[in-house]
Amino acid sequence: MPKRTDINSILIIGAGPIIIGQACEFDYSGTQACKALKEEGYRVILVNSNPATIMTDPNLADATYVEPITPEFVEKIIIKERPDAILPTMGGQTGLNTALQLDKRGILEKYNVELIGAKVDAINMAEDRLLFRDAMDRLGLGTPRSRIAKSLAEAMEALDYVGLPAVIRPSFTMGGTGGGIAYNLEEYENIIINGIDSSPVGEVLIDQSVLGWKEYEMEVVRDTADNCIIICSIENFDPMGIHTGDSITVAPALTLTDKEYQIMRNASIAILREIGVETGGSNVQFAVNPADGELIVIEMNPRVSRSSALASKATGFPIAKVAAKLAVGYTLDELQNDITGATPVSFEPTIDYVVTKIPRFTFEKFPGTKPTLTTAMKSVGEAMAIGRNFAESLQKALRSMETGLTGLNEVDIPGYDPENGDINAIRAALASPTDDRLLVMAQALRLGISPAEIHAIAQYDPWFIDQIKVITDSEMAIKANGLPHSRHELSRLKEIGFSDARLAELIGEKETYVTSLRHKLNLHPVYKRVDTCAAEFEAKTPYMYSTYERDASGEAECESSPTDKKKIIILGGGPNRIGQGIEFDYCCCHAAYALSEQGFETIMVNCNPETVSTDYDTSDRLYFEPLTAEDTIELIRKEQENGTVVGVIVQFGGQTPLKLSHALQEANIPILGTSPDAIDLAEDRKRFQQ
Repeated sequence: MPKRTDINSILIIGAGPIIIGQACEFDYSGTQACKALKEEGYRVILVNSNPATIMTDPNLADATYVEPITPEFVEKIIIKERPDAILPTMGGQTGLNTALQLDKRGILEKYNVELIGAKVDAINMAEDRLLFRDAMDRLGLGTPRSRIAKSLAEAMEALDYVGLPAVIRPSFTMGGTGGGIAYNLEEYENIIINGIDSSPVGEVLIDQSVLGWKEYEMEVVRDTADNCIIICSIENFDPMGIHTGDSITVAPALTLTDKEYQIMRNASIAILREIGVETGGSNVQFAVNPADGELIVIEMNPRVSRSSALASKATGFPIAKVAAKLAVGYTLDELQNDITGATPVSFEPTIDYVVTKIPRFTFEKFPGTKPTLTTAMKSVGEAMAIGRNFAESLQKALRSMETGLTGLNEVDIPGYDPENGDINAIRAALASPTDDRLLVMAQALRLGISPAEIHAIAQYDPWFIDQIKVITDSEMAIKANGLPHSRHELSRLKEIGFSDARLAELIGEKETYVTSLRHKLNLHPVYKRVDTCAAEFEAKTPYMYSTYERDASGEAECESSPTDKKKIIILGGGPNRIGQGIEFDYCCCHAAYALSEQGFETIMVNCNPETVSTDYDTSDRLYFEPLTAEDTIELIRKEQENGTVVGVIVQFGGQTPLKLSHALQEANIPILGTSPDAIDLAEDRKRFQQ
């Protein structure tokens, strides 16, 4: 059906300040929603208290209120603006909770304002743990054995039924706030008290432990005609017990059989229908027992989420934009796929590559804090990488982290003494997941721990452990035999994601030695496009990633097709962390807009899936790449093959691109704005004092 004409103005509720569990992905979704609704001729009103966002730019919505997102302030905006509808699904948990409060207080009814995108009953059923469990029972879908508690006394009664360890999840919260895993009575009481206090409705769900089970997510979109599509499946590398926001995740799911995938797909669609999500995107989370294949439903989010942003960037399907248009009456078959320009969005995306997301932690900012990962989210950002296989994607993601990693670098395992060879310290490190767990696993393999033992201790899927072993075995071969000097053999190492810097470390040489050898062998990456359709249709939008994949003849097709225009490259900020957040993405986006107005072709380079800068329509061309010297210089060389690269801008992405300025200068790549020497003068404390 066409768009609704009975509503004229729509109020979008933003997510407010950046907090753990609710970061700049909601600026991305809110920005898309504002653009989509204005495109359809609606008057858009926005409330958001975060000034460091693209969505609060004065020219984006028709009226923007930088005000606290509380029922009291939103009511004042409703009185002044008299919107016909409110779209609460773009503002994370803040947006949903505010909408529920407005309904509960009778404000929506009083001013005749309709909720679109998600109805009150659907929000309640998805967010209220007891109602959600009852809905799953009606569908015949399993859920963890559980009890609801609103007091410590009720929680103590529930303990006999659920048992220890128990997983405590507060209702109507985000990022696992206030929750956790209790292994003993003292922990149980403390988490219950904290959880009830954290929940806006004073309620917690106490679940049986499913620690060690495999975790999957499905991103689903539904319209008013009951058309449902799966945007993508996402698999958590980490087993249950670690919050999905802190998990390493891959898309598509790699260890599911087709039968298991179809069961999960059908269950996801049935859940949306039962909960009553009539339009828009939702995220459904499942757990699978690796021992017997039992599948249970963990939870769902009846809104765009962190996973929605990841799925959007992984597939090229703009979930928030589509969800906003579905909320005003369109159906999936009426909307066109922007990337192909030839297919409707009702075509389920197909991807012929592997996407890996790795979360970014900043435990170093808080000395004494335990880096152990639990069901309460602790990461502050994330990086995403795309490759033609898991190993390539993983190693690209590792070097995107801005933590000094060049790949699966060696790591010291606390308490391990190579002199006596006692492996109990390694076992203890494997059993206690931290932000370095991937490096610990790789180190355990180097030290002789078998994949079977790692699986038994840490519950990682054997397929993933074997993939890590392929990388560590390759490293050991390089250390033993040196770097191969044939194009074919070096290409095989690059195909599984090895950076020049990592290869140089393994042979004790400088990075320039490996780069020089690679160039002599004429070995360069090619660039493929993210097109939503596995190359079935031509992609109109240049959204690219690098790969070293070659065919049987040793060659590969490059889909980059640089234009003959004058172009400027903008380097983004990489993953969010404390001290470098959304404000730098704001700067990069505005740089792209301003340069575009001046007639330049803008090229964005970034690896953060949460941001507006990595949206396919923010710049003219997008490279989703690690912000390292090797990756950046290679793509610039590709762009220099046609047209004129006027220069690179490094000052808008925070510290990340500034560190690349010298490498770019040495490669004779022009840097616009502040010179590398002036940057060094300002950044080097000693030179600055002089």
